[in-house]
Order: sequence, then C-alpha cells, then structure tokens
Amino acid sequence: MPIGPDIRLCLRLAAIILALLVAVPTHLLWRLLRLPSPWPKWFLGAMGWIIGARRRVIGTPLRRDVVFLSNHLSWMDIPILAGANGSAFVAKAEVEHVPIVGWLCTLNRTIFVRREDRLGIAGQINQLREALAETWAITIFPEGTTSDGETLLPFKAALLAVLDPPPPGVLVQPVRIDYGDATRELAWVGDEPGLDHAKRALRRPGNFTATLHFCDPFDPRDFPGRKAIAAEARARVAAAGGDLAQAPV
Repeated sequence: MPIGPDIRLCLRLAAIILALLVAVPTHLLWRLLRLPSPWPKWFLGAMGWIIGARRRVIGTPLRRDVVFLSNHLSWMDIPILAGANGSAFVAKAEVEHVPIVGWLCTLNRTIFVRREDRLGIAGQINQLREALAETWAITIFPEGTTSDGETLLPFKAALLAVLDPPPPGVLVQPVRIDYGDATRELAWVGDEPGLDHAKRALRRPGNFTATLHFCDPFDPRDFPGRKAIAAEARARVAAAGGDLAQAPV
C-alpha cells in the first residue's frame, strides 16, 4: 500500500528526531572528554539520507584550511554538503533564533552574520578569520540566496570579505550542487515560506541523486581582491555543470 505524503512527512521527522537523540548526547560526551566530535557531521549526513538524498561526490573535498564557495539550491544543501565535507557554515543571523534549528546550527559551529550591520562587519570578519585560524573548513553561499538550479546567479564579492586579504594558508574550493532531475522540484525559489518548503521536500516520494562536484582548489592570493576571487569561483562552478546558464558576475 503506497505511503501518503503526510505519513511520509511524519516518518521522516521521526527518523530525524531519532538520529538527533543519538547524536546530541554522544556529541556532548565527546566535547566533555575534549575529543574532536564526529557527531555533527554524522547527524547531518544521516539527515540528508533521511530526506531522500543519495550523495554522489565528484572530486576530493579539502578537510581544513579551506573556504568552500558553493551554489545554493535549498536548505537541504547544508546537511548534504556537511555530510560530505564536515564543513561549518556561514548563515544569516536570523537563523540563530529559529527554535531547535538555531541550536542545531551552533552544534555544527555555524557562524552567524548580520549583513545589514555595517558597523559590525569588521567583528564578523574577525570571527571568520579566527575560525579559519583554527583550521576549520567553512562553506559560504556567495549567491546570497537560493536559485532554481538552472541559472547560476552572480557571486556577491561583498560576502567574501574574509578573503580580502586571504588568511595565510587558506585555499578556496568551489563546489557545484546538483539535484539532477529533482532540481526543479526541490529548489527553493520565490516567496515560498521556509516551513512550507521544508514540508514539501519531506513529503516528496522516493530518493534523488545529489551530486557534489568539488572543483580543483585555488590559492586566493593569486587573484587581485575578492571580486576576482568571486569571478574565478563562479567560473569553475559554471564549468563543473556546463548546463548552468551564464549570468553577469
């Protein structure tokens, strides 16, 4: 007997909660013992699998001293990417105050930024630089919003202030995310509320292939400023998915 969309939603939510009940206590125990915790990455990877993503990785993600610059399709990009590269993320400050979600983000060392806070930009950049100095891997979505997956939006150089000038030893690795035939259905575009989009994705039957194409990394010091870094990263992401339409940088 086929499973209805609402039952599928409930089953997936129950599975996510179960994974959370496993990951959080063990993560806190690892932290108490001052051990590097693999549990945030495990939980996010499990979450990606629960929502139906079957990850396909092309290329080799760097593990440390790296800023990943990725196109952005949906909130699902975060668990899918983190399950592959163990990265922390840069997110809008509002996310920190979303019940449960904000707390979960802190477990994965998310760095919250307030883009409209021009007076606090220097402090936010220092926070990112400190994270990179601790050899974190950080992911930034330089489009600044989600796209339909068919058009690659301009990469906003303003979001790459942490790379101007680049911290010592840090490389940039562009990433292209592609949901294949499910891209149009799963991309989060328009004015759809986040909760509605999450419900729609969790109700979707079946699985989908989420391809993560990790492009060759490059040294940002070889490029004159953040605009050139953004242009180079965008060109590599576009080349990795030759079907992505070109738009002005």
